Amino acid sequence: MTILETENLKKYYGEGDTQVRALDGVNLKIEEGEFAAVVGTSGSGKSTLLHMLGGLDYATSGTVTVAGKKIFELNEKELTIFRRRQIGFIFQSYNLVPILSVCENIVLPMELDGRTVDEAFLEKIVKTLGLTKKLYNLPGELSGGQQQRVAIARALVTKPAIILADEPTGNLDSRTTQEVLGLLKLTSEQFHQTVVMITHNEALAQLCSRVIHIEDGRIVSDYGKSDGRSAAACTEENGEVHR
Repeated sequence: MTILETENLKKYYGEGDTQVRALDGVNLKIEEGEFAAVVGTSGSGKSTLLHMLGGLDYATSGTVTVAGKKIFELNEKELTIFRRRQIGFIFQSYNLVPILSVCENIVLPMELDGRTVDEAFLEKIVKTLGLTKKLYNLPGELSGGQQQRVAIARALVTKPAIILADEPTGNLDSRTTQEVLGLLKLTSEQFHQTVVMITHNEALAQLCSRVIHIEDGRIVSDYGKSDGRSAAACTEENGEVHR
């Protein structure tokens, strides 16, 4: 089942000779349960793509469909609610509320949405991520790796259609990076959670089940797609990678 799809997605800044084509016709499908990495150098368009996928910015043209909903057709209020319920975010800087405990940070999206927390699911997430003994600590009392675990738990607790991770290990040392990525992959498999991770780290991306390379706002390769075809079967034509 396709959980996320873009069609001829474009994002341009400026006009004329100074125009920057951050995204230049991206066609992409992500299937339910995939753990995909989007890899590119600085300025390749990978962060812009994540912002489009998460409804954090609007496209110049094209569509983004998440869980069957074309998100750019939603008004501001509808999009805010949709993001809160269907899209989980994990950022490089954790974005935890410093005056709230670990537990309060994790359940915050549910409380903002006025929904009841699934306590059994919460307990399972916390146990999987090794946070059981840290629930009443403040973020400032945790290591970077532990704070990122909290961010992962917060993204999972709403049972979103997709999780978007923006350089989630960018502030961590190499050992903690491997640990956090391993936990992210574990939770993806255990909860059958779809994850798209933005990274510039090629070695890190290779640990994912699918690796999508982006350059100059276009997808140039797509390896490990869920239909089982080899990388050699993927060809680029007019900004689109065909299955």
